Amino acid sequence: MINLTINGKNYPVEAPPGMPLLWVIREQCELTGTKYGCGIAQCGACTVHVDGQPIRSCITPASSVEGKNITTIEGLAPNENTLHIVQRAWIDEQTPQCGYCQSGQIMSAVALLTENPSPSDEEIEQAMSGNICRCGMYGRIKSAIKRASEALQNSSTTNPMIP
Repeated sequence: MINLTINGKNYPVEAPPGMPLLWVIREQCELTGTKYGCGIAQCGACTVHVDGQPIRSCITPASSVEGKNITTIEGLAPNENTLHIVQRAWIDEQTPQCGYCQSGQIMSAVALLTENPSPSDEEIEQAMSGNICRCGMYGRIKSAIKRASEALQNSSTTNPMIP
């Protein structure tokens, strides 16, 4: 039995120690926002946060994150009536085309802006370089990150949630 804390909720799961976190999240915890892309940590579709740091869940054994705080795309906002500032920017910029990679893109963008709320174009490109968008929406992704950065800088609060 592995006890995982995902989006603030405890999930006791039966999984072999080497089972990738991605499959535990999707199949046993039924949180399907995190996507399978390549299975070898090259595309970023499976990005989640573990103790605030972005990781590739497709290669991370579930047993290695027991006792840590895991956040998936579903956990960015506390409820369905609230969006994270990055999610709002994604909508405002009409960022996705097919949308498949977007949960991983958003999780990487949130990690970037948490560490660096005012990144340069080069810092955005570097932070996002491990996330592949097969539709080529990189310009929109950068625009959304810049919009979220501006919103964070103009906000009177450090809370990244928007009702």
